Amino acid sequence: MKEVDYNLMEDIVMKVLVINCGSSSLKYQVLDMTNETLLAKGLVERIGLDGSFLTHEKIGMDKLRVEEPMANHKDAISHVLKVLVDADHGVIRSMDEIGAVGHRVVHAGEKYACSVLITQDVIDALEECVELAPLHNPPNLLGIRACQELMPNTPMVGVFDTAFHQTMPPEAYIYAIPYEYYEKYKIRRYGFHGTSHKYVAERTADILGVNIEDLKIITCHLGNGASVTAIKRGKSIDTSMGFTPLEGLVMGTRSGDIDPAIVSYIKRKENLDNGESTNILNKKSGVLGISGVSSDFRDLEEAVAQGNERAALALKVFAHRVRHYIGAYIAEMNGVDAIVFTAGVGENAINMRDIICSELGNLGIKLDLVKNKVRGKEAIISRDDSKVKILLVPTNEELMIARDTYNIVRYGHVK
Repeated sequence: MKEVDYNLMEDIVMKVLVINCGSSSLKYQVLDMTNETLLAKGLVERIGLDGSFLTHEKIGMDKLRVEEPMANHKDAISHVLKVLVDADHGVIRSMDEIGAVGHRVVHAGEKYACSVLITQDVIDALEECVELAPLHNPPNLLGIRACQELMPNTPMVGVFDTAFHQTMPPEAYIYAIPYEYYEKYKIRRYGFHGTSHKYVAERTADILGVNIEDLKIITCHLGNGASVTAIKRGKSIDTSMGFTPLEGLVMGTRSGDIDPAIVSYIKRKENLDNGESTNILNKKSGVLGISGVSSDFRDLEEAVAQGNERAALALKVFAHRVRHYIGAYIAEMNGVDAIVFTAGVGENAINMRDIICSELGNLGIKLDLVKNKVRGKEAIISRDDSKVKILLVPTNEELMIARDTYNIVRYGHVK
């Protein structure tokens, strides 16, 4: 890729394309960065499979569905670019209006502590991290290469889920196993959902009108995947996910923290191989495993209403684990100024926020039951006499990716 002349880019980087590639899917958004306005968004599904299709939405218009064979990620991105310049559903006249592309990349190991302009050296570094995220990094890299082929003169930026947590001190990320495994294999806590945790922490500071440098914040990203992060002076100092996204909270289908000896015990009892046991912990555990009903919290609440005791237990276990981490991080930071709920469950599950906060009163954390009756909107939901502010802040990872992309291409660094 050609070296970017930041002075030349200053006037033309106004629209940013954000790409988030999965193994057989691709999410995208186009944002106008003059005012951070979302212009269009969409999803490509079943890439490389029969029945592949694209769902595109120009903001303010009905959704468009395009059913076309898409053998690989390059085909998928070609169709995305085609619909973006469509006379009726497009939002740009030509691809020249896209000043940069921001790519979500799950794992950057210890290599990057912030978003970076993608060069061959960056791609080589991400290739080295593939074994740390074998399900996520390969499709992320496929998306980058496809965009480079189709848009060879457009700058690309990598925004990493792990980068925000690179500020953790060693005592927070080193595991108590032989140190040589860290030296040889880089086994340590990495943390994930970093883009989301960073975004909601910065929004919290804005909402409260306080410099983030003066705040201790605990962000609770609660969805099918879930994690909690301790943020002190704007920096992540600890987080619940670890070497992989399996550690930490109970999740939709992931076990979260368990006694490691359980794995070998179940393998022996059930005569399982390594792949089967890993699959159980990642895809058959969590609230699904406890309830036997669903990994969807809405389904669990319906089951509870019908008297299902295991569904009720699953929700209690989930809340218990969130409280556990909140308490631990209050101790670790010697206090907290704000607790923030975000992501699908955090933003929408009114009852779950109540269950989590109900046993935290002695720590100065008091939820207002009336203010808490809100879904998916920014709000301060703590009581007026609560020493700790409780907030609901919808996450916006795509906007965070677009901001970093814009700032790197225009100014040469993340602001």
